[in-house]
Amino acid sequence: MISNKSETTAAKASSLPPATSGPLATPAPGGGVQAATIRYLDRPDIAETFSDSVTGLIFDGQTLRIEFGVTRFDEVKPNTPISGRRYPACRVVLPPAAAVDLINRMQQIAAALAQAGVVKAAPRPSEASKPSLDSRT
Repeated sequence: MISNKSETTAAKASSLPPATSGPLATPAPGGGVQAATIRYLDRPDIAETFSDSVTGLIFDGQTLRIEFGVTRFDEVKPNTPISGRRYPACRVVLPPAAAVDLINRMQQIAAALAQAGVVKAAPRPSEASKPSLDSRT
């Protein structure tokens, strides 16, 4: 199946290169460490999964598990509340190194979106505005 993909604002705002792996350290014969260079090969035919929510995010110390969901609304009827169901769409399980890479890339995307004016960075509370833990004040 061929799809015509349009660029999103996030893709336009982002200057991230395609995901590639740098040199990896692998054991070499004789006990040393040898760097392996990994090339990224695209698969345009790979299936894509749509999601409109993140329904679960768990780090158990060994893997980061992310569950994405999709919402399906029931038929809308007059004088009844809107209702629907959320189904799991896919689960992604990442080792710690890939989770850190995901976090770093998402921070880059967030910075690019903020710079493009698509989102506003949430202000961090200053030390002066934090409530005091001292009961005397």
